[in-house]
Amino acid sequence: MPFSQSSQISTIVHYFEQLNPVSLLDVGVGMGQYGFLARNYLESVNLFEVDGKDGKLRPKEEWQVRIDGIEGCDVYITPVHNYCYNNLMMGNALEILPTLPDNSYELVLAIDILEHFTKTDGLMFLSQIKRVASKAALISTPKEFIPQEVEANPYENHRSLWEREEFIENGFSVILDNDFSWLVVYEIRV
Repeated sequence: MPFSQSSQISTIVHYFEQLNPVSLLDVGVGMGQYGFLARNYLESVNLFEVDGKDGKLRPKEEWQVRIDGIEGCDVYITPVHNYCYNNLMMGNALEILPTLPDNSYELVLAIDILEHFTKTDGLMFLSQIKRVASKAALISTPKEFIPQEVEANPYENHRSLWEREEFIENGFSVILDNDFSWLVVYEIRV
């Protein structure tokens, strides 16, 4: 579904606050909650100008953090997305990611999307998000297989279950604590 396990939200927000990236790619934005949270917690300028008693949003061109997203299902797009994201790319992540330059985002988030790929496609996906990340890539995926078939949006079907060892083998060596989901991070050390 276009939202994620609530128990992981504070851990993910804490991670990206500590990293403090100036560019972030949210792959599989769903309802846009992580774009909204990133915009709220990472933007170094106050998002509101106060003009007398009335406040208004600062224009996007004054924002300090670039937050882009990829989403495969256009019916999920709401005004929240237009507010939070600088650029929203619509389509299959496996087709869009190869078009992005190497190291183009300091942080790549892939929250509850990996389980929607077969293992073969998932390994390709992991490779692509590592390629576009210049500092880190953070993934979440359920620790148990949860059957899910959504006729209206086949991107939502669950196709795989991932284990800790598979993440470590693929360079995702930082494991964040969560009872229900794997929260794993690929960090680029400089």
